[in-house]
Amino acid sequence: MAERLSPRAILENLVGFDTVSMRPNAPLIDWVESYLVGHGITVFRHDKVDEPGKVALFAHVGPAIEGGVILSGHTDVVPVTGQEWDTDPFVLTEKDGRLYGRGSTDMKGFDALAIWALVEAQHRGVTRPLQIALSYDEEIGCKGAIDLVAAMADLPKASDVIVGEPTMMKAVTGHKGGLAYDVHLRGFEIHSSLLHQGVSAIMWGAKLIDWANQENARLEGQPPAGMAGLFDPPYTNMHVGPIRGGTAHNIAAKDCRFKFGIRVVPGETLDQWRARLKDKVAELEAGMQAIRPESGIDLVEIFALPPFAPQENNGAEALVRRLTGDNSDNFVSYATEASHFQTAGYHVVVCGPGSIEVAHQPNEYITVDQLNEGQAFMGRLLDDLA
Repeated sequence: MAERLSPRAILENLVGFDTVSMRPNAPLIDWVESYLVGHGITVFRHDKVDEPGKVALFAHVGPAIEGGVILSGHTDVVPVTGQEWDTDPFVLTEKDGRLYGRGSTDMKGFDALAIWALVEAQHRGVTRPLQIALSYDEEIGCKGAIDLVAAMADLPKASDVIVGEPTMMKAVTGHKGGLAYDVHLRGFEIHSSLLHQGVSAIMWGAKLIDWANQENARLEGQPPAGMAGLFDPPYTNMHVGPIRGGTAHNIAAKDCRFKFGIRVVPGETLDQWRARLKDKVAELEAGMQAIRPESGIDLVEIFALPPFAPQENNGAEALVRRLTGDNSDNFVSYATEASHFQTAGYHVVVCGPGSIEVAHQPNEYITVDQLNEGQAFMGRLLDDLA
């Protein structure tokens, strides 16, 4: 019979795979599949159509009936490039009660617990099914979950989903959604002494960025409305990431490119904010083209994630609160795959071990205590399903 590994041993294996989002995660999925199959569990794989080597995995243990529980995690991690680590980020290393490694808290710690729980459910037996869902491309916009949720229609549909992002084992019942864009302003190069005859892509790009600043300030100054008041900050906010452009200090820039993001509070829609951004872009583009018709703005949507809104009569929330004893209200501004499961009609809660404050940081870690608390939670879940 195959060996039953501890969550700690499973986590050590998972951290050992470099699954930075730009790279294939198939070697990790191969290992998980082999381990689960070794315990008699039938595994399903979903390959990303346009990117070989990106694979999602899902599986079902228990009677072939609907109404089960899904343990949802992602397998990709953020890069370590440019970060100063005290240990090898792809070797799980224990120091002073902390387990260091890239993804140890976000979110291979939960993945390890979910894999452990599924194998335990197979050996102990459950009367209510337990499923696992491991995705790719979460760190670049939660994009992999869309196809994964659709592929899981091959299984008896579960009712409740626990998304194991790090929450210190608190129940999170709402978070902001998000839109992200690649923005490319196409200007008209000219000597800077004749700027009025050209179009500086950078200076016009600055107008769009300043609009974002003004909108953020305006919304910050308004009383929170509806569900917005549950979040910090209590409003939809916009952000510009990496920016580049220009050739020389005395040439009006031909190009300016940047990433533009919008974090949308529940109660507002992605379509509302799409329209506002596109209206502003159209206004600026008209101003540019009045000077040089060949100039313009290209706006390409990278990802779209609906807000995750609190639900009434949420079975997943009730389950987690019963198992943890946590009755606090928790809402976060970061995004998770919970949105896609909620959109598909599941009851969803976000709850997992570790702290989001150390996620994506150099020397990322999960404490031994948090991993143990997660294992105790999974044990209670197994008792409940039995």
